[in-house]
Amino acid sequence: MKKILGLFLLTAGTLLAQSQELNLGAHGKISLYLLDDTWKFNVSDFGDRIMVTVTPKGDVNANCSLTVTFPEKDKLDTKSRLREKVETDGEEMAKHAVEGRAVAKEFALRTGYGFHCDFTDPDLVGKPPEKDNFKTISLGLIHVAPDVLVEVAISADGFKSEPYQTLLGMIEGMEFTPASGK
Repeated sequence: MKKILGLFLLTAGTLLAQSQELNLGAHGKISLYLLDDTWKFNVSDFGDRIMVTVTPKGDVNANCSLTVTFPEKDKLDTKSRLREKVETDGEEMAKHAVEGRAVAKEFALRTGYGFHCDFTDPDLVGKPPEKDNFKTISLGLIHVAPDVLVEVAISADGFKSEPYQTLLGMIEGMEFTPASGK
């Protein structure tokens, strides 16, 4: 009986889930998944990059932006190079954050490898949430393939908040399918 209930809940959850597929042309495709339909995707394809914003449909105070680029040369071909780049890029933000320094944390990805740094706005700590004024932000990079790089920004009112965790789950659950013939 527990197996049947578990299967039912999994199926019901899938019915409420939504997905967004990003066609990367000759580079393949990326699929993003969210467990509920309280979010909306906005995708803009500029040819040399694809920008995605994920925003709530309701009063949730969080959002996520992704920028997919296609580097001609793979300069971030190792985890250590990518970690160093993420920390270097985050140093300026860290000067104005509670954390004081950029410390890269690894994404638990299904595809590729990536890191992000977390920052907390010291002016908003202990204050009630204010729409579109986020207490926390995570900035990172994901090396999906040698010719596919994803810049990530997740903004919310806390790293442990449900909206943040939902968006982080979308990032970590992203799937990459290389183009046929690659």
